[in-house]
Amino acid sequence: MPHIMEMMGKARVVVKDGKVVEVGAPEVERCPLFVKLRGVQKMTPEEIRKNMESRISELGMFTENRKLEFETTVVAFGASEVMMSGLNSSSLETTVTACDGAGTVISGNPSLVQGIGGRMSGLVETEPIDAVIKGIEERGGTVLDPSTAVINPAGGVRKASELGYRRIAVTVADPKTAKNLRKLETELGLDLIIIAVHVMGLSREEAQEILENSDIVISCASRHIRELAKPLVQVAAAIPLFALTQKGKELVIERAKDIQSPILINTMKLPVLPAHKQPKNLV
Repeated sequence: MPHIMEMMGKARVVVKDGKVVEVGAPEVERCPLFVKLRGVQKMTPEEIRKNMESRISELGMFTENRKLEFETTVVAFGASEVMMSGLNSSSLETTVTACDGAGTVISGNPSLVQGIGGRMSGLVETEPIDAVIKGIEERGGTVLDPSTAVINPAGGVRKASELGYRRIAVTVADPKTAKNLRKLETELGLDLIIIAVHVMGLSREEAQEILENSDIVISCASRHIRELAKPLVQVAAAIPLFALTQKGKELVIERAKDIQSPILINTMKLPVLPAHKQPKNLV
């Protein structure tokens, strides 16, 4: 089974045996984040291939050479960065995320969480890589299903609960999963922080549902998330992170404490979305 990830405008990228074997067309032509980070003015299949190949060569992504632990950050307020700070401050006990070569992972190791997620995009499916699974376990992580590397956030939360954790952050990419997690939170008596990622392309109804069931959402290039969000806190203007609940707000503030550069704090009506800063052709 190949590894499949959606990245850079939701282009479908297939990796097999450490090589990029397929690159689809992106749904967004220009993303301000990749302009800033990589100087990519227009997202094309060739640029996307180059980016994936750099992740393979630099991080060992989708290979047995996967680098699993680091604390350096690509963006200040990404999902993994927020979770890393939450674990460091003991606001969180553990996290449930997805890793190439392992699938769903339960981990309370901040540098492992950042290593897994720091340059992760929308992981669609992956196959087990023994060296990656072993590396995660050696660093205190738990792989939900080492035999299949299944991506199952609800299963990961249930497993985390069985391991004795209550304050858990979990990443989701679809409204049905977020809604089911809220039911599971009540059923198991948990305190979940649901972080919605990879939300580009959701319908208006799907966007509303994921907003209703998440604590934090990273808006990606979603038009409907921008239109419907009623955030308590917004971070950034081009690709905003929205904290939607009080506990989401508190976790974002924990992350802000770890930022070394100056931060402007102000009160105003949110969201703030300058047109010239948004991705081209929001979807």
